Amino acid sequence: MILKSLSLLNYKNFDNRTFTFDSKINCIVGNNGIGKTNILDAIYHLSFGKSYFNPVATQNIKHDEAFFVINGDYIKGDAIEKIVISLKRGQKKIIKRNGKEYDKFSDHIGFLPLVIISPADRNLIIEGSDTRRKFIDSVISQSDKSYLSHLIKYNKVLAQRNALLKYFALNHTFNADTLDIYNTQLSDYGTHIFKKREAFLETFIPIFKARYKAISNGNETVDLVYHSDLFDNDISSLLQDALNKDKALQYTSKGIHKDDLHFNIETHPIKKFGSQGQQKSFLIALKLAQFDFLKKQSGVNPILLLDDIFDKLDEQRVSQIIKLVDDENFGQIFISDTHAERTENAVKQVHQSYEIFRL
Repeated sequence: MILKSLSLLNYKNFDNRTFTFDSKINCIVGNNGIGKTNILDAIYHLSFGKSYFNPVATQNIKHDEAFFVINGDYIKGDAIEKIVISLKRGQKKIIKRNGKEYDKFSDHIGFLPLVIISPADRNLIIEGSDTRRKFIDSVISQSDKSYLSHLIKYNKVLAQRNALLKYFALNHTFNADTLDIYNTQLSDYGTHIFKKREAFLETFIPIFKARYKAISNGNETVDLVYHSDLFDNDISSLLQDALNKDKALQYTSKGIHKDDLHFNIETHPIKKFGSQGQQKSFLIALKLAQFDFLKKQSGVNPILLLDDIFDKLDEQRVSQIIKLVDDENFGQIFISDTHAERTENAVKQVHQSYEIFRL
């Protein structure tokens, strides 16, 4: 799969710009604040229907403009695919594939497999469990439509159950029958999600460990440890046991929406015991493992976005990463960097065609 061209209209800091890309490596270089990351984010937007960096859709419209349009022309197999995303202030976002609008955004997820590696990934380490769950969900959803469907339904029922708990508290009332309806639905959807997450991580963790070993030359031992309430009990029992607590808190305290993924180095949390270089290597290994998993599931080389990847990595680790992408297992790669010379020296080590865009 190849992104041949990208056109931006009123997207972030770009008023009207078109890029034609190399089929292998594309380097976007320039000073900070000039829009390098915005180009990568536009490419991400085309795959996921949203920004990787700013969840408020209207804030991706250029200042003082009324709308934005992102236009991407792809070659996927023998087909030419044209994806257009547009948003006008006060209206809903529209995603079109070859001129036809999607009824549901979720139908587009997974059609254009993509992995991004960015300094913003550090949030996976420093922020709460919600960020790490979203990572798991994002990887699985790109290759499993039923998982995404169950996840959307679970979150909808969860919101309804929480609203009901608030209603009970506000009106000093309680209706067990109504609550049981939501409990049954959460149990059905949640059990499916838990089993899929468990199966995914059984496959994913060995891939991740192998990637980290390659980047670090095997100098450290790392692990991902899945934590879930469902290892101890089924959802129905968990919800029943937590009923009084949930009534007091006015929200659902047990379920797969509380799952977490612990990041460890030498059996200790990498957040506390990992250096900046080790943390960055950990995150890069995590994302390269995501690439491997998606490629295996889809049979397509995902697009790989490397945003400011050379920052905070020593020369040896940069060299290892360059060697990793210097083979046919990778497809199209986009790299952003502030140092044009550093980037060009790095990609010259790679025996692939490349293009450098200076902003």
